[in-house]
Amino acid sequence: MKLFEPAPWEVFFKSKITHIFETSKDVLDIGGGLRVDGKRGNRVDPERLYLLPYVEKVNYRIMDPIDTYHPDIVGDIHAMPMADNSQEAILCIAVLEHVYDPIRAVEEMYRVLKPGGKLFVYVPFLYCYHAEPGYYGDYWRITEDGANHVFRNFTKLEISSVRGSFETLLYMTPLNRYKLFGRFARLLDRVTGRVYTKQTSGYQIYAEK
Repeated sequence: MKLFEPAPWEVFFKSKITHIFETSKDVLDIGGGLRVDGKRGNRVDPERLYLLPYVEKVNYRIMDPIDTYHPDIVGDIHAMPMADNSQEAILCIAVLEHVYDPIRAVEEMYRVLKPGGKLFVYVPFLYCYHAEPGYYGDYWRITEDGANHVFRNFTKLEISSVRGSFETLLYMTPLNRYKLFGRFARLLDRVTGRVYTKQTSGYQIYAEK
């Protein structure tokens, strides 16, 4: 692996998200975690704005449990207001740690996806507590073993860890705000062979029903 090539999880994210948008007419974003639309979400991630042309070509909708940030659909992931086998693609990025019953939430996403429907999920593992008082709590973390179990009913499942050991450790401290430290930690992971590790910040999961 070259020292300054994109990280594996960055390549995984871009390839899976663009594949979903290129092969789907309808995409449901639970929680608005894609962070590309400030009118229907609480923030925008400038590094993901390259996805806007993809978003604009499909029926992209955001579902949230309350209407504070003007989602298209107000609904609970534990009891989604959609019929069985009705959704082409679902994004669920950094949501499952904030819900009471993540297993039930995954069952609901499975229920509403069409056969062959696509799902992209991010869940944290070794990551800081990050509740939003008055809006959502922070309840769960998941290992790779846990992800394999929770998503076991899908016909296709791919899992990518996010960050190596040193970068994961950095993200547990206030130093994660400074990009220079992040670059150094990632370099340490690469030269020590710790990019691929189970001591990671979290997991990106791509699944098909």
